[in-house]
Amino acid sequence: MLDLIKSRTGNWPWLALCPVIIFILIALFGPLVIPHDPAAQDYDATLQGLSWNHWLGTDYLGRDIASRIVWGARVSLVAMVIVLVAALAIGVIIGSVAGYIGGKVELVLISLIDIALALPSLVIALALIGILGTGYWSMITALTLAWWANYARMSRAVVKAELQLPYIEATRTMGAGHLWIFVRHILPNVLALVVVYASADAGALVLAIATLSFLGLGVAPPTPEWGQMLVDGMSYIEEYPSLVIIPGIAL
Repeated sequence: MLDLIKSRTGNWPWLALCPVIIFILIALFGPLVIPHDPAAQDYDATLQGLSWNHWLGTDYLGRDIASRIVWGARVSLVAMVIVLVAALAIGVIIGSVAGYIGGKVELVLISLIDIALALPSLVIALALIGILGTGYWSMITALTLAWWANYARMSRAVVKAELQLPYIEATRTMGAGHLWIFVRHILPNVLALVVVYASADAGALVLAIATLSFLGLGVAPPTPEWGQMLVDGMSYIEEYPSLVIIPGIAL
């Protein structure tokens, strides 16, 4: 089946990127063309179905669902990018230092990484939110501190492998310093692997953001967010299942 698809579509792996590209385009440019203010309430238009004025209907407060879905994509994308960039920075720094310096420093940092990996990221995030309190930036901080360990482990492994290669020893023999060797020769190889892994990890992170918002620990209303929209629609799931189905499909 895959061979058939490939023969008919050419460079078929790009098909898998279509939902990602659509998600990013909606998040970046959708708010410029949304038909309504996503937070505007209209009690004369509550729980309406699909129409020309409300493409996906309205919720129990008369808010336009299509506008809230589009705006929720932006909220999720911004939060995801912030967490990934921060977690990558922390993970690459800790993992690279552990792999490059070695010795007791590596032992201490590896122990820290193992502790962080011992529990699921979402469990760590929930515990940190319990300490930091609820809210958007508390969620960002908690997810960042829960998400860095995998990147640190991979960074350390790449650094250790690179240090064993002959060209590193040759560079040292030519008089290059540690900072030059790391920045010029090792760091690009670390980022090449870790960034690819992070891009595949982005979907799980969006689900984690929605989960925390669903539990009331992340994005707070009235800010549109897909997990929060699921919570809002749960009370009407029997009479108006679209309030749950639409944000669920978006996720």
